[in-house]
Amino acid sequence: MIQEIHRIREEALEALAAAQDEREIEAVAIRHLGRKGALTGFLRNIAKLPAAERAAAGKQANAAKKELEAAVQKARDGLQPKRPLQTERVDISLPGRRAAPGHTHPVSQVTQEICSILERMGFSVAEGPEVETDYYNFEALNVPKYHPARDMQDTFYISENIVLRTQTSPMQIRAMEQQAPPVAVIAPGKVFRCDSDLTHTPMFHQVEGLLVDENVSFADLKGTLTAFVHEMFDSDTALRFRPSFFPFTEPSAEVDILCVMCRGKGCRVCGQSGWLEILGSGMVHPNVFRSVGYDTGRFTGFAFGMGVERIAMLKYGIDDIRKFFNNDMRFLRQF
Repeated sequence: MIQEIHRIREEALEALAAAQDEREIEAVAIRHLGRKGALTGFLRNIAKLPAAERAAAGKQANAAKKELEAAVQKARDGLQPKRPLQTERVDISLPGRRAAPGHTHPVSQVTQEICSILERMGFSVAEGPEVETDYYNFEALNVPKYHPARDMQDTFYISENIVLRTQTSPMQIRAMEQQAPPVAVIAPGKVFRCDSDLTHTPMFHQVEGLLVDENVSFADLKGTLTAFVHEMFDSDTALRFRPSFFPFTEPSAEVDILCVMCRGKGCRVCGQSGWLEILGSGMVHPNVFRSVGYDTGRFTGFAFGMGVERIAMLKYGIDDIRKFFNNDMRFLRQF
């Protein structure tokens, strides 16, 4: 496996050295670092390696990815025309430019709005580590080792049992370990997955919610999320629940809202369907309760999770998630 990583690395560096224009540089980047690239595919499959090889392979692959990303950027920079010294002179007699006041980033604004809505419903905010153990990130959430559901998430492994959290769900386990029911918490924060394109980034933000008590039903889940959607968007926004699968909930459902762009008529954003998926949800699986010592015969609960960038893109009509992180002041000043 190490030899395969070196082969991919050498092949990419040779291709970059031979690239003559931006088109060729981007082709190399996509072929090796894109969503379906050689190195990206290797990183996605690290969890399938034998335990003894996983840590070393992950370390080598991440190092190779970092080196190739730097090499691609260096190749791009090398294409930029050099400005003559004449244009770089500074006229010190000109008046100084007033520094613009800072303001809250749009992702932070939407996170605060989501939390504010849910806090008014009675949820409290819980926070936890971004570097998690495999137990909290997977096993306690009914995803044991070698479970096929692990393939649903492209995980960054620091070591065999330490990962960058792929979701904020570990905070649900930590909250239940610290208190007996009733429990009503939301967990906002950064999460990390090995994925990058127009709608995915390696680091993004989630808000997950958990409610546990006696006699909690799916109707309570539907009522809570309906009220949330109407507060977040508007009272005319319809929503629907579609059966789905998540290992930590049963039954599980994905929640769609009427497309905020075309109002259900069908457009490019919603793929002509009239609906947009915004979050996942379901009733907490009994195995999750057993991992924290809750009485599964007495308590039930529901959980849900949403991507903040996804909500912000729909709320503000943004078509490329990378705009949130490119630091283009023309974009950021709109918020």
